Amino acid sequence: MRKESIILTAAVGLILCSCKRTQILDTDVLAKVRDKTLSRAEVLRIIPKGSSSADSLLIAENFIKKWVKDALVYEVALRNLEDEKTEIEQFVEEYRHSLFRYRYQERLIKEKLSADIRVADRINYYEENQKKFILDKGLIKGLFLKIPLNAPGLSDVKTWYSSSSVESLEKIEKYSVQNAISYDYFYDRWVSFDEVMANIPMQVTNTNNFLRNNKTVELSDSSYCYLLNIKEYLPVGSLAPYEYAEPQVIEMLINQRKMEFLRNFEEELYQDAIKKGDVVFSKEKS
Repeated sequence: MRKESIILTAAVGLILCSCKRTQILDTDVLAKVRDKTLSRAEVLRIIPKGSSSADSLLIAENFIKKWVKDALVYEVALRNLEDEKTEIEQFVEEYRHSLFRYRYQERLIKEKLSADIRVADRINYYEENQKKFILDKGLIKGLFLKIPLNAPGLSDVKTWYSSSSVESLEKIEKYSVQNAISYDYFYDRWVSFDEVMANIPMQVTNTNNFLRNNKTVELSDSSYCYLLNIKEYLPVGSLAPYEYAEPQVIEMLINQRKMEFLRNFEEELYQDAIKKGDVVFSKEKS
């Protein structure tokens, strides 16, 4: 076994042992390249919960090796780009400045501007711009179930799911708690037909024709039974209902008002800073 493999395996062995502990010490160093260190905690964070020992070992080995390579390349780059160091640091600082500015502005817009958009303004925009809200996908209301084929009482569920009575829905809900892999009730809201069908091993080539001719879907593969009841539908090309389009309406109104909002915010910030003396301009010598 090569020296590299022995070192990596030993390091990862420490990781796997630590998975059994309740406390992780950040001071446990698994790799070091000059003054840069990689801690056990950093490696553990990238290993998905529930991973097997073999998978954890492979993930950790690959991560450690990549980290070491990146650190080595960085060191070489520092030595060979000494003449460009000032320019790069200036670029990094400008990017950091822009990133903080952008993140803060986005948060400010979300917190302040969204709250200022009245419901009446949203409805008016929706009604005056209906061409912008024509559906490019079908919408449905109903319920969806994914149940293991060996689940008890499956034949009863196949009777209940096609009914929208309160009694049937209560039975489905109770049954789903213990037996269903997935249970989604959406009689009270519009959802994308494509998103629902992504959970069912079935290809639909023409959404409008399918919705026009099918009120239920009942399909099984080698492991599961898929049940879909379509109570209502809206075909592709129809107007999206306001409750479905509202998030898009808000986003459009925010984008429409964003530039003016930011200009006013920056001008107020500027004037306030001058009044407080936080901003000082140099005077030209005469």
